[in-house]
Amino acid sequence: MRPVKSVIYNDIPRPDPELLARAAKFGVADLHGGLGLVTGRMCLMSPAMRPIAAGQRLCGPAITAWNFPGDNLAIHCALNTAQAGDVLVFTNGGGHQGALWGDVACGFAVKKGVAGAVVHGACRDTDAIRDMGFPVWSTHVSVEQPEKRGPAAVNVPIVADNVLVEPGDIIAADADGVVVIPRALLARTVDAAEARAANEVKIRARIAAGELPLDILGIRAVIESLGIEQVDGTWEDDQG
Repeated sequence: MRPVKSVIYNDIPRPDPELLARAAKFGVADLHGGLGLVTGRMCLMSPAMRPIAAGQRLCGPAITAWNFPGDNLAIHCALNTAQAGDVLVFTNGGGHQGALWGDVACGFAVKKGVAGAVVHGACRDTDAIRDMGFPVWSTHVSVEQPEKRGPAAVNVPIVADNVLVEPGDIIAADADGVVVIPRALLARTVDAAEARAANEVKIRARIAAGELPLDILGIRAVIESLGIEQVDGTWEDDQG
């Protein structure tokens, strides 16, 4: 078995700024849909990944940090490499042992203009972080004291909440959750998200004009093709 190698890469591949600005206009639902059914599900973090405060959102390139369980040395190294607009993505395997993120590191992140943090593990000092207005998503809240001894790896591919995150991938997050957009798929995803959002504007207009979603979305035809029985009356009427 090969030993774990500690390493810090100070740079990440960066997305096209224009594409990133277009992506930032959309919520997680549109970007998730823009990735497509299969890829979208592979790139969506679980419902356990929740914002610590309401109304938060972010969109930016990933700075990644792999932390040994119970240790958060890597997050400090990652924060040192981050630039304004970057999103910090941390994992320790998802356990609550050893808080990965707290208010002291958060204060420095705010000073640097970091966009936010996604924590596959524990966050603490949540009241203070809310007061700072710094967007954070995490799978746990725990004050458990972390070590700072490593091993650690920064700006390498990691798996956070069962999703592969490579440095420079685009992280989008809002009240609905967190989605990871592979950098190579950003242009296609944004184009699809724009088309999806424009189509929904038309659907809302048709509903406002009196049409039924059942007809607009073709659901009536699906019901008929599946041979689903439709009964005039209640379930209780059908029990005699």
